[in-house]
Amino acid sequence: MADLKKKVPENIEGEFFVDSSCINCDTCRQLAPGVFEDGGGTSFVRTQPKNPEETREALRALLACPTGSIGTLHENASSKTQGDFPFPIEDGVYYCGYNSPKSFGGNSYFIEHPEGNWLVDSPKFLPSLVRSLEKRGGIAYIFLTHSDDVAEAAKYSEKFKARRIIHEADQSSQPGAEVIVRGTDILEPIQDFKIIPTPGHTQGHCVLLYRDKFLFSGDHLWWRRKRRQLGASQSVAWFSWRRQTESMEKLLRQDFEWVLPGHGQRIKLPPDEMKKELEALVNRMKSSLEGGWSND
Repeated sequence: MADLKKKVPENIEGEFFVDSSCINCDTCRQLAPGVFEDGGGTSFVRTQPKNPEETREALRALLACPTGSIGTLHENASSKTQGDFPFPIEDGVYYCGYNSPKSFGGNSYFIEHPEGNWLVDSPKFLPSLVRSLEKRGGIAYIFLTHSDDVAEAAKYSEKFKARRIIHEADQSSQPGAEVIVRGTDILEPIQDFKIIPTPGHTQGHCVLLYRDKFLFSGDHLWWRRKRRQLGASQSVAWFSWRRQTESMEKLLRQDFEWVLPGHGQRIKLPPDEMKKELEALVNRMKSSLEGGWSND
């Protein structure tokens, strides 16, 4: 629970505030961009909600915050907002909310599918979310993009008897995983799903492409909100920036409209525009390698 005595000084006066326990994970800015802003070390309330819709968005951010760093001066209606999660994105794809501090506030997603529902990476394991997922038919598969964002996947696996999927190079984070991805070939385990190994951020990083429309990109790829372009980060390429560049170029052979990342802003673009943005990113990444700096 946020502590009013520890609220960061950048907050504008009013009902909502952010305290100093914030890890600046970007969750609140994704959910309520009109209210929260990046203060460098933490987020802060830039503008108090001006209408019921913005208030609802701020309450979703309060619930999703991994560190409980968002508070209100008075009792709020967050309990009535719990049912907003999982939050619909499009065509049976949802954002789970309740980001976990165990994955530094990484996003997770839920996919409704007639052959069994999928969880992509893991949120906190909370009764309200578990009940919501039960109402939607439970979980058959848990796809883990990489070792950083497994959070409470084991608890979801146990609860729903779901099969966890992870690459062998990152298996140490989930030693009991039921399905192990090996090598770098693209896998199509069931209709509509492609598992694409994308080593770089970690050695075993993978992305999931659903219906050639939704790319669940983990920490491989995201949308840079301020620059208005696709992005990746050399500073967090724990395994290899060169390999991440090669992995990114491999995605040019795929079509998709959505990038749904673990960290960073999600984005939907027409397929041809998405392809151009991805090509531009690959070129920037190649240029950085030619500039002589690499962590290989």
